[in-house]
Amino acid sequence: MSDRVAAAREWLGTPYRHQASVKGEGTDCLGLVRGVWRATQGTEPEETPAYHPDWAEVGGEETLLEAARRWLVEKPVEEMRPGDILLFRMAEGAPVKHCAILSEVGREEPRMIHAYWGRAVVESWMGPWWMRRLAAVFAWPDETSGGG
Repeated sequence: MSDRVAAAREWLGTPYRHQASVKGEGTDCLGLVRGVWRATQGTEPEETPAYHPDWAEVGGEETLLEAARRWLVEKPVEEMRPGDILLFRMAEGAPVKHCAILSEVGREEPRMIHAYWGRAVVESWMGPWWMRRLAAVFAWPDETSGGG
């Protein structure tokens, strides 16, 4: 198991809280990735600006995708490995708005860890609904061949 998957699993059950990133207290999907970054990489590379829950619908900009491209290593979807960061478009043509950490591949469907709006951090199957929305896969900056 990758160190990033182990770090993400420590967040399981953390309640969903918009813009938060505190293990056991509250987080959103970006806060989870930020927390795993702090646990495995160190200090976050840039400050996250305040954002509203509907930021992608209102602005229409690829803010999350652009930030990922600044700090992570984009890779083909077919090369995703446990520990990679997944970005999703919640509607066709909409900006990337959701992120997760891939936790398993090689079974019936991949699994991911993500902060689920209105609930908590969960580990769930990436069924067809999620696979259709998968927009990009990223490795961490210290990896040259993917998977931590």
